[in-house]
Amino acid sequence: MIRKQTAAQTTPPRRPARDALLDAAAKLFYAYGLTGTGIDTITAEAGVAKKSLYNNFASKADLVTAYLYARHEEWLGLYRARLEKAANPKDRVLAVFDAYADHADLAYEHGFRGCGLLNAAAELPAGDPGREVVRRHKEEVEALLSGHLAELLPDKADQAAAMAQHLAFLLEGSMVRAGLEGNDNRVREARRIAATLIGNL
Repeated sequence: MIRKQTAAQTTPPRRPARDALLDAAAKLFYAYGLTGTGIDTITAEAGVAKKSLYNNFASKADLVTAYLYARHEEWLGLYRARLEKAANPKDRVLAVFDAYADHADLAYEHGFRGCGLLNAAAELPAGDPGREVVRRHKEEVEALLSGHLAELLPDKADQAAAMAQHLAFLLEGSMVRAGLEGNDNRVREARRIAATLIGNL
């Protein structure tokens, strides 16, 4: 005998308001910028009342900071997935570039606009907590490169650090150009340059 499902059984559970707001903010902040996206637009996209936003975030600035942390974690997830497939230190260096290319290739509804963290930082005033989140992300990326290069150059710490800085600049420059061009071509080219630079280490 087939039991009739109740409305509660057939309706999918609602996402917590915080998650819905963060997802909406991520989509809208990336597409339209921080200043170009108002609270009403975010709550409408999230399908929650404005009160829900202030129950979960102290202010729009607090939501922006949470968004930046979420983008950082999103990139780390892509990087870790690439790292699992890396067979040696050279592959691990290139995994950083691959993760950036993967980020560029995510399904952005309104197109790829470059690094969301740098885009946001450009809108924030000096001293804003959000800029600190972005700075720490970029420092962590360079530290990851430095760690992998230290495996290639175990007795040359200074050379590994200098090369990591060089590759970090290459990576960031390629992301800026990729954002302007709307695709991952520049990041892929930066990866090829990086592979050549570390090829003889």
